[in-house]
Amino acid sequence: MHFKARQGPYPSAVEAARASQQAEQTPQCQSPSYQLAFQDNDFLLWDELRPTRIQLEILKPELMLQDYQIHSTVVIFGSSRIQEPEQAEERLHQAQERVHRDPDNPELLQELKAARAAVRNSPYYNQARRLGQLISQSTPEDKMLVITGGGPGVMEAANRGAHDVQARSIGLNIVLPHEQAPNTYITPDLCFRFHYFATRKMHFLMRAKGLVAFPGGFGTLDEIFETLTLLQVHKIKPIPVILFGPEFWKRIIDFQALVDEGTISEADLNLFRYVQDADQAWDIIANWNGLDSAEER
Repeated sequence: MHFKARQGPYPSAVEAARASQQAEQTPQCQSPSYQLAFQDNDFLLWDELRPTRIQLEILKPELMLQDYQIHSTVVIFGSSRIQEPEQAEERLHQAQERVHRDPDNPELLQELKAARAAVRNSPYYNQARRLGQLISQSTPEDKMLVITGGGPGVMEAANRGAHDVQARSIGLNIVLPHEQAPNTYITPDLCFRFHYFATRKMHFLMRAKGLVAFPGGFGTLDEIFETLTLLQVHKIKPIPVILFGPEFWKRIIDFQALVDEGTISEADLNLFRYVQDADQAWDIIANWNGLDSAEER
């Protein structure tokens, strides 16, 4: 990000920081209390500074995205565990060999079951990659960028689709207890890291012109339901919300049961749509935003 030109008579923070390093060093200068507050990492990590850290997590990506003149995005959610078909097939092959050698091992049998599910779900990887390509080839005057959670699986596939067509894409990674690196297909200057889930989810929607949720777990469900809630109570402007893979979603979430129980209204079922393939998903987003559909290319 380029630093903006200083306005007015006061020195910029950059100039102040440089000046602080040039001052004569006395014993008093070694005390933590003497550090400039914005350069004191220990101070910034105090519990009492949590509101400031939250504000910084809102401001940093926002200012950088403004600086890169990014105004429109399509959000793609989905499981980090969905693999490319070739990887899934190899995983299944290895699981079958291990079970063949030790057929009564319950852990190996569970892995075999998971490997079969991985093969079953692996076509979603290619569909997410295809959707990333379609989004990234949208008309230049209304250029839309793919934005994902920045991890592997569906997220990697969508960023990879943008990379396939030499387009930029965004990744919003998050610090987790286990190590998670951003996937290698995100545009480096548009790869952000968050501590707070709340600020990260806010950034997913701030520029969103559409949202596509592929099969996923708790994280994907959390992101879907927060978006649907915001739409239901009119906290955000309407956008198309697309659930990719009706055979998965209708088995996982019984929305009609919520209607039948009176906890949501029949009209709330219009907040989202199911699709089977990437071209269908893009057509919905394109038509909503007045862009060329896949068939018109």
